[in-house]
Amino acid sequence: MTSTTTPTSPAPTPTAPAPWSDLVSAALLGTERRTPPVAARPGQGAAAALLDAAAVSTVRRRAALRPAPAGERPAPAPADPRPLLPPAARRRLSLLLADRGDSGGGSRRGTAPDLTELLPQWLAAADTYGYRAPEALLPALLDAARARTDLRPAALALAGPRALWLARLNDDWKFALRGLGGPSELPGDNAPEAVRRTWEEGLFAERVALLTALRRHDPPAGLALLTTTWSTERAEDRLMFLDSLREDLSAADEPFLEQALSDRSRNVRATAAELLSALPGSALAARMAQRAQTCIGLDRTAGAPAISVEAPHECDMGMQRDGVAPKPPSGRGERSWWLGQLVEATPLNGWHARFGGRDAAAIIGLPVGDDWRTELHDAWCRAAVRQRHADWARALLGAPAAPSQAAEVAPAGSSRDLTKLLTVLPEDERAQWVAEFIAAHGLSEAFRMLGVCAVPWAEPLGGAVVDALDIARDAGSYPWSFSGVMGLAERCLDPAAADRLDMLTAVTDEPEGASPGSGGYWSEAFQRLVGTLRLRATMRTELTPPATDDDTDPGPGPSAVLSADAPATTPGGATAGPRVP
Repeated sequence: MTSTTTPTSPAPTPTAPAPWSDLVSAALLGTERRTPPVAARPGQGAAAALLDAAAVSTVRRRAALRPAPAGERPAPAPADPRPLLPPAARRRLSLLLADRGDSGGGSRRGTAPDLTELLPQWLAAADTYGYRAPEALLPALLDAARARTDLRPAALALAGPRALWLARLNDDWKFALRGLGGPSELPGDNAPEAVRRTWEEGLFAERVALLTALRRHDPPAGLALLTTTWSTERAEDRLMFLDSLREDLSAADEPFLEQALSDRSRNVRATAAELLSALPGSALAARMAQRAQTCIGLDRTAGAPAISVEAPHECDMGMQRDGVAPKPPSGRGERSWWLGQLVEATPLNGWHARFGGRDAAAIIGLPVGDDWRTELHDAWCRAAVRQRHADWARALLGAPAAPSQAAEVAPAGSSRDLTKLLTVLPEDERAQWVAEFIAAHGLSEAFRMLGVCAVPWAEPLGGAVVDALDIARDAGSYPWSFSGVMGLAERCLDPAAADRLDMLTAVTDEPEGASPGSGGYWSEAFQRLVGTLRLRATMRTELTPPATDDDTDPGPGPSAVLSADAPATTPGGATAGPRVP
């Protein structure tokens, strides 16, 4: 008997995985009698296609997941041609990132170094050599930068372009796309079409980095690029782009900034006015000088010369367009508020002729009538910082050892910031001034000043800090009051001083009236200081690339951050060290 079978038509290609029951039925009946509901690959038989589908379905059912279409694979990460960290430095970075948890805050006890506070220095030193981070540590590095904003510029610089690639794949790392650090390089070897494409199509962080890099290479080209899209940018973006013009600011930027004075955003107008006032030869600076010198002059009527002040009586539209804010903050008088803004935007060199050719120190020494001295000097301080005028900064700072200088740090009713004035001075002069200030007035008023001194602290600054701490210990001072300075010393002292500080690690007898337990605390603090300095020296060694026969001049290394190669000396040539108790 001949059996007949009903011809079957080929099964359509399924758009979804076939049900398990259909696969079982096809297997039981045989592929010759029932075409399996699966799509066979070219050259593959029906039975093999059925077995493949059954295997996939089995794995899917065991995983308890519904199958889904495969997503688009991300583009490969960009190449990073920088050299990889040496093996010892890679291990050190892994340890620093693993120990980045909460250090407890406040006063620390124990003698172990605080690795969390050494991470910023390590990152800066690695960047000095131009290293790149190992790929396996990029997630931990981005997590650390996410948790601490102070780490972001150096961390993103070390992570390089692959950090941006990862940030696009993880919302937790989106901060990396906001222009908060990382290397600034021109795309495509400065090819105009690549620059234009990045500027028009790139992420905001990429555009900020591009403008910054272009300003460093070719300031006029950077300004020209900005003008192409300026009118269509958002206000907050215009403000960021305008802020990038601070570097390499020149008279060529003045026409653009003058137009920005009429911007619809108040913050953009204020920033443009600030930048123009930093250009002593700008038209805005001349207008502000004319207004300020109308209000301030030399009065000879009382015999001895003095400075007379007549604050403006109104803030007209011209003043407002040039950046003068008409409404003062709470508790501030309108006229003094307007006067301060005029003076801080006036070129400082113009005051010499106004006061009979006197230099900055002589002008600062003149008496000021009607109790305007604090207001006027505060405005001159802000002008010196804005214009980076070292002569005026020196005059306003005065002698660090002067008896009145400690009170001058924050005079009553003053907004003066001597720390900002110090940043105007050259690094060596800045350190010398702070060292003399500490020797005369102690550490209580110098904490913020220490923060703007170059690292490692050169002599005599390092010796002045250690001597002041030693004096505080001998006096039985409340030890926890100096924990902030001690923490700074751990990060900023020259590691070469570690051996000379060993003598301070011993527990001393507590003088009468000392804080209970202060001797043990001071001993722990100095032991931690010595241990941290030695660890920093080791970290510096780990970052040093291996020497080769061609290394005749290794060039600058991270010694300016982690260490110095030789003991510092005093101006007389003798090796400086702590005061011997």
